[in-house]
Amino acid sequence: MRTRPLGRPWRRFLALLGTAALALAGAVALPGTAQAANILTNPGLESGALSPWSCTGNLGSVVSSPTHSGSKALAGAVSSSDIAKCSQTVPVQPNTTYALTGWVRGSYVYLGVDGGASTWTSSPSAYSQLSVSFTTGTSQTSATIYVHGWYAQGTYYADDVSLDGPGGGGGSDTQAPTAPGGLTSTGKTSSSVSLSWNAATDNVGVTGYDVYSGSAKVLTVSGTSATVSGLSASTGYTFTVRARDAAGNTSAASNSVSVTTNAGGGGGTGFKQAAPYLFEGWGDPPSVSTVMSSTGIKWFTMAFMLDGGGCNPMWDSNRPLTGGVDQSVINQVRSAGGDIVPSFGGWQGSKLGANCSSASALAAALQKVIDAYSLKAIDMDIENTDEFENEAVQARILTALKTVKANNPGLKTIVTFGTSTTGPSYYGNRLIEQAKSLGADIDVFTIMPFDFGGGSDMYGNTVNATEGLKNKLKSTFGWDDTTAYAHIGISGMNGLSDQQENTTPAIWTSIRDWANSHHIARLAYWAVNRDRPCPGGGVVSNCSGISQSTWQFTSITAGFTG
Repeated sequence: MRTRPLGRPWRRFLALLGTAALALAGAVALPGTAQAANILTNPGLESGALSPWSCTGNLGSVVSSPTHSGSKALAGAVSSSDIAKCSQTVPVQPNTTYALTGWVRGSYVYLGVDGGASTWTSSPSAYSQLSVSFTTGTSQTSATIYVHGWYAQGTYYADDVSLDGPGGGGGSDTQAPTAPGGLTSTGKTSSSVSLSWNAATDNVGVTGYDVYSGSAKVLTVSGTSATVSGLSASTGYTFTVRARDAAGNTSAASNSVSVTTNAGGGGGTGFKQAAPYLFEGWGDPPSVSTVMSSTGIKWFTMAFMLDGGGCNPMWDSNRPLTGGVDQSVINQVRSAGGDIVPSFGGWQGSKLGANCSSASALAAALQKVIDAYSLKAIDMDIENTDEFENEAVQARILTALKTVKANNPGLKTIVTFGTSTTGPSYYGNRLIEQAKSLGADIDVFTIMPFDFGGGSDMYGNTVNATEGLKNKLKSTFGWDDTTAYAHIGISGMNGLSDQQENTTPAIWTSIRDWANSHHIARLAYWAVNRDRPCPGGGVVSNCSGISQSTWQFTSITAGFTG
């Protein structure tokens, strides 16, 4: 969050450009150029069957209309929770440039290669051609090509997909790997099943394993274990695994294993919080009593606790910790049956995390605030180069949070940080990894899905960013989907963002409903001060810049239950 509209994403964008430049600079072998020859199988779906395309959620089908050419095309029936990603894995040659093209139709359709380049188009009403090129790695022998739509955007169509270039394996390998053996379940939760199996063998080499639930391919991995997530509680599933080589030859199925997932309940912290930001130093602060009685909101995130000098906590660096307007507001909130969580940091100002000399000094400053207000939770809003993009300061903050959590049983700790449209950036990933390595036991990792630097699909971008965070939490902590969601928060920006992105009340309602259906821990937005209408008013401190009802975003947020 920030005390006034400020541009943040461009710095992150430049950092990403720098990372890309370093990656290019590190390449020493010049790639070959692919000769034009489509190496995809069934590129126009003219066979009348999906194979070898595989679509997530069984949401793909072959249709006879609308087509780009011929008599068949691919249809992907996206849902509110599945983008209907249809993919095909083909053998390729290392260090070679390939050209990927395809004709697509529908709202927000993407074409790309797993782990590499992609492109998209917003909403063509007729077929439109997408094109993107990529270069294989120095030892890469297979590539997975995909097309997908976007959450809740309606069915998309794809036809005449082409990957131009030489096939892998020299075209002479026709021998399939042996079937994997010893498939067994090594663990389960209410929403996931973990599997392991014995390695298959091949005359050239196994490059991957496809995991099937019934007849649907649900996962592709390179090793001999996998965790299938997103399952329903108390439900029976039957799994098999097939091995695949670089030439695309696929083995027979392994033995099958049947598993029933655990009953619902899931892991997580049990902590749920709908707490929009409220700032007493900016934006015509509203009457909290009026807001609470009008909307039903109970929690507020109070901004911002900063350094008043000498690692001494003060509201906005210049209002007293106690005895001032902030304490008066907190007393009113609590008198009305609510509570607050203070937010330390933000985009600008003199921050405790950056200015306290050590983790112990920072923990002592946090403890002053905890003691002053008998807090149940604290939020560390980690932004900008002084905290977010400083790994030493990240570690100082996380260590301090670990300390105060140990010294205050029951205290919930929240970290809030920016994100890209696909999930945490380098520094966000680093923050999560440091939290794991330090044993910080953070309760909620909250992302701020706005100021992306372009793009208007605020619902889709928010969902995609949150799914990226979920996947990072799973891979870092070993959690299943349910547990990861229960450690996630979303903190949006109502109306117009700094980058003129528009989150309307309808979009925010959809985000809230998605958050409820996935049982995340926290929903917030910046800020109640702006939760007033001013259509055409731009990005200002005391209204949203759009047409809305007074306190409408707060009312929507109050409907978050997790």
